[in-house]
Amino acid sequence: MEHGLAKLTKGPDKFAAILHAMHVPAFHWMAWLTILTEIFGGAAVLLGMWIVAASVPMAIVLLVAIFTVHLPYGFSSIHLISVTAAGAQFGPPGYECDLLYLACLAALVCTGPGPFSLREWMRKRRS
Repeated sequence: MEHGLAKLTKGPDKFAAILHAMHVPAFHWMAWLTILTEIFGGAAVLLGMWIVAASVPMAIVLLVAIFTVHLPYGFSSIHLISVTAAGAQFGPPGYECDLLYLACLAALVCTGPGPFSLREWMRKRRS
């Protein structure tokens, strides 16, 4: 959700411009589709509802991010470039975090959202 909300608050047009620079077709439409997938997919996971339905589009967004943005920077999500008086300076992130997110989605799809999910609460309430 945080990634989608950040794109939304910074302005969807800024994200669309990045997609346009990457030669993504229908870049404005894809920007909104990505933002909505991240926000609503993240909310679904957080609530423990519609896990499989939310995981498919989120996995697609993650795979696209890996192959179009993060792959050239390698595996590690943290590239320490230098340490200055202002603090640590980091380079572009690799694909490590995206793989972690994919693994988490796969685990949720395989095992279900768990006993503290909204889905489980609703199931117990019905019975």
